[in-house]
Amino acid sequence: MNALPRIDVKEATRLTREGRLEEAMAILRGGLPSAPAPAAPPTFEGGACNGPTRSTPPLLDMVPPSPETGGAWTPPQFSQTPFVGRPSSMGQTEMPEALRELMDRMRQLGPTNGLHGGRGQAHAPAPLPDGARFEERNFANAAGSRAYKLYVPSDYTGQALPLVLMLHGCTQSPDDFAAGTRMNELAEELTFLVAYPAQAQTANASKCWNWFSAADQRRDQGEPSLIAGITREIMRDYPVEPGQVYVAGLSAGGAAAAVMGATYPDLYAAIGVHSGLACGAARDMPSAFAAMKQGGSPPATKGSGRQGRPGRAVPTIVFHGDRDNTVNPLNGDQVVAQAKAAADLRKDVNRGQSPGGMSYTRTVHADASGRAMLEQWVLHGAGHAWSGGSATGSYTDPRGPDASREMMRFFLQHSTQAAPLS
Repeated sequence: MNALPRIDVKEATRLTREGRLEEAMAILRGGLPSAPAPAAPPTFEGGACNGPTRSTPPLLDMVPPSPETGGAWTPPQFSQTPFVGRPSSMGQTEMPEALRELMDRMRQLGPTNGLHGGRGQAHAPAPLPDGARFEERNFANAAGSRAYKLYVPSDYTGQALPLVLMLHGCTQSPDDFAAGTRMNELAEELTFLVAYPAQAQTANASKCWNWFSAADQRRDQGEPSLIAGITREIMRDYPVEPGQVYVAGLSAGGAAAAVMGATYPDLYAAIGVHSGLACGAARDMPSAFAAMKQGGSPPATKGSGRQGRPGRAVPTIVFHGDRDNTVNPLNGDQVVAQAKAAADLRKDVNRGQSPGGMSYTRTVHADASGRAMLEQWVLHGAGHAWSGGSATGSYTDPRGPDASREMMRFFLQHSTQAAPLS
């Protein structure tokens, strides 16, 4: 029997947790880690996010941070093919050999001793106030189908209400995301509708929205058409306040929210991006890893991506922890830069501390009338988690400022009926 090469499993595991897959692979092969080559910025040509069209975009099926994975993305621990997506997407035989070998090795190594917890906990729905409803619904179109849940507050009596779409992160579910963000409680307090589209595991094995796929960055195609279809179905079935429709998300859901703002600025009056990336920051799996690790290179927003409205700032509020090891905080800057486009806005910076003791820097970009068009919250010492969320949901940091409440404050200042910036 051949002797196995001596490898530093602990170091390989640590590097994998930090997203340094090439260095981990070198150790697993019995060599020394080499400095990763700098990722070339992606080039973009036309399209909603100016990304190239691909007929079979690969899917990113990595496991998001959890106590078990030590705070970083890791290969999924599946018994089936690691990359599972649409039937036409990249299968195991097409996966880069080094990544496939690393995933096989990590499955053989098993979970690290001393760590506990799991991916995307399941949560029983919270008891509903009398008269409130949390409906299970489904939407289908030519791009497929998605389930979603809709919260209708107890004070609803047929009047027109604002509507918020909430896009969960990887491995999460509508119930989990609702519990963690406490958005249903806020909807009960402020009286608005809130919907939670559910990513299907058949579309992405880790239930991540496919924000990095060029086919899912275009108006009336792929996942944007499904999310917009859910929005319009609710607007058909319920009286929704004209111009007061919003979309927000966490991580992959935050990146998907940025896509929705770029592709449907006529539908969504404002967007919220928590720990996410700009539309077009990635075009495939390799550029997605690069963007998450060191910041993406989103193209300028022009042409069909903004529906022919260059120079208009899409109202956007961004939250991002400056200790986020999953999605580089530079991505928050890029979301703001993309949303601002060529608008002439006045900037004001202030600092504060949440009741839970987390320091933050809040930058507001206001128009000539003083209305905040962009807000960026940098959460000092925070990682990859919903700020001010409840511990009853996954990937939350209760210490931080209340992102849900601040997003709703920002959203309700904006309507698609407002006059464009000069």
